Amino acid sequence: MARLLDALGNCEGDASLKYLCADTGLHPSTAHRILASLAVEGFVERSESGEYRLGRKLAELGSRVASGLDLREAARDIMERLRDRFGESVNLTVREGDQVVYVERAIPNRMMRVEQVIGSRAPLHVTAVGKLMLARDDEAAVDAYIRNTGLPGLTPNTFTDPRRLKEELRRIAEQGYALDNEEAELGVGCIGALIYDARGEVVAGLSVSAPMERRREEWIPVLCAAARELSGRLGYRPRE
Repeated sequence: MARLLDALGNCEGDASLKYLCADTGLHPSTAHRILASLAVEGFVERSESGEYRLGRKLAELGSRVASGLDLREAARDIMERLRDRFGESVNLTVREGDQVVYVERAIPNRMMRVEQVIGSRAPLHVTAVGKLMLARDDEAAVDAYIRNTGLPGLTPNTFTDPRRLKEELRRIAEQGYALDNEEAELGVGCIGALIYDARGEVVAGLSVSAPMERRREEWIPVLCAAARELSGRLGYRPRE
């Protein structure tokens, strides 16, 4: 599959099956089968003459990679400013399906700190940002998330009851920020806010993580203001 995509990427126009087989060394039946699967998923398109080109799905994925790189660059100084003000770890996360993924962080120079590994993942319902993202889904999507995940409990504080989780989602949707009260890890609390792009879509979340005894409610408006600033850098303009 990788060789076929590379071969298509090197073509200036459409490519025939014969050309792709010669370029990749694949047997025609094997290449045809892989290309057919790629076409079903939108990674490859086939012209009326039977030749192949890269599909629009790859362009969509490519734009997401580019926006992710721009997002981290746009967020870095804001995250460092929050880290210095709070003296705690600041995280940038994005959603992938039923999970959040940590893509950037700013950590303080102190021995006792909360530190998330870039690339690590967590279920939506156990993190502040994840709950905010889930709260924007409609009821059918939330029900699907509950069925898909089973709401695993990582600590005694995790929302594992669907009714209580839905109540929590309604509450945080109204207030515009969310707390993680030792729901992912005992002794650790987070405050989260969402990041929007120029289309008004949620692209990421910004959060501060700290030991529960050091977390402060007065950080909430500061974090939310930073999230609005970062959203503005990405072209977001709130509706009047």
